[in-house]
Amino acid sequence: MRRIQIFDTTLRDGEQSPGISLSVEEKVEIAHQLARLKVDVIEAGFPITSEGDFEAVSRIASEVEGPVIAGLARIHQEDIERAWEAVRWSRRPRIHTFVGTSDLHIEHQMRSTREEILSGAAEAVRLAKSLCENVEFSPMDATRTDIGYLAEVVAAAVEAGADVINIADTVGYTTPAEFAAFLRELKERVPGLAERVLSVHCHDDLGMAVANSLAGVEAGATQVEVAVNGIGERAGNASLEEVVMALVTRKDYYGVEVGVETRQLANTSRMVSNMTGYDVPPNKAVVGRNAFLHESGIHQDGVLKDRRTFEIMKPADIGLEGTNIFLGKHSGRHALKEALADLGYTLEGETLKRAFKRFKELADHKKTVTAADLEAIAADEVGSFEGKFVLESFRVVAATGRQSRAAVRIAHADRGTFEAEAEGEGPVDAVFRAIDSATGIKGRLTDFRIDAVTGGKDALGEVRVTVEFEGTECAGRGLSQDVVEAAARAYVRAVNVYTAGAVKVPQATP
Repeated sequence: MRRIQIFDTTLRDGEQSPGISLSVEEKVEIAHQLARLKVDVIEAGFPITSEGDFEAVSRIASEVEGPVIAGLARIHQEDIERAWEAVRWSRRPRIHTFVGTSDLHIEHQMRSTREEILSGAAEAVRLAKSLCENVEFSPMDATRTDIGYLAEVVAAAVEAGADVINIADTVGYTTPAEFAAFLRELKERVPGLAERVLSVHCHDDLGMAVANSLAGVEAGATQVEVAVNGIGERAGNASLEEVVMALVTRKDYYGVEVGVETRQLANTSRMVSNMTGYDVPPNKAVVGRNAFLHESGIHQDGVLKDRRTFEIMKPADIGLEGTNIFLGKHSGRHALKEALADLGYTLEGETLKRAFKRFKELADHKKTVTAADLEAIAADEVGSFEGKFVLESFRVVAATGRQSRAAVRIAHADRGTFEAEAEGEGPVDAVFRAIDSATGIKGRLTDFRIDAVTGGKDALGEVRVTVEFEGTECAGRGLSQDVVEAAARAYVRAVNVYTAGAVKVPQATP
């Protein structure tokens, strides 16, 4: 039976979603979870875009076992060499190089010609192949490229040694039947494709990324590029969990196999949601909280008699059963570590100590600490180490009919401690202004969201902010039972992202 490779681009294309800025530690933790999920390929990042991305790809390549570790590169020599420097530490490295091939991209984005792109693509693949045994080539905006010219470019890449040819529907333009016919014609025009892995990478601008990906499988593709929860540029990518469960559930129709450990899907979805701040819609297929709930009396009656009447998948298939973890204030560090491991988080050393301290503080105020609480604490701690600013303390005075006043104490790893006070239109505004004054870095809040991790008055509050610093937007996340403290922590995290230079330089990608 034909096996479909699952190529995960959560850490590359997924992280390009507006407002997402993962720390190196967060990326490494997600990569370990993707390895537990048993994806075939992890596209760990785009090394040329920033030092932070280069470090993340290098760490993942050296630490994560199992999947192929890929780094993205344009057809420029410096991109390819930088990608190789990052992925070379993996036992199974891959360089993924790409270039726009549609006339729109060639003329308006790259200011080039068809001839230059054709020769440049071949040269890039040859260079990548001289460095790395495994090379993938993507013609960007392939589905809006003249099929004759696309065939020339693909044939040149195959001749130059590309192991994988990835056909990218970069702007989500195609439709399932059209895409399948397009791929079949391309295979006829380029006989050498039969000896290579044919891959598809579909975006969701028209809501057809999953359908187009599955059409690609029907047309002979043996690799599908996906992202957890479907995150990615604009409307996102094909959703990993939807593609995988479609192929698994309808194996009778597609006649293919995947190597994914589907019982890790729910854990992976929650981890990515926690760390990116992108909520999973309740009605999302497979991993949405309503995916296995039944409101209708007829449906409830049927499910009680036989789940198969209204469920084509079982909750256990994606790992939703057996995850009700409850810990109390008498639970020890080992119990916490084991509970976190069950949820997909591997915390060690100082990170585990900090998480345990926060767990104990929370357990003193709550009768039981749930799996959702633990996941929130773990996600917060995994990403909290980066950056030199630390919120040591704050004080807020707020009353009706008058401006709020806040005082903060901020420690810096190299420059000591700073204190500042400020007034604002409310306690959160006052705290943010005080942080600006203490750090000497002024930001402009562009997005603010607050959620309760669980129900009840004693729930943890989670605040996510997006802050603009001199034209650069950075995201931050904070967690506390005190929502003002959570907001302050989120704002300081955004400052750290900015000062650490962890923001990626925007680049056009497949």
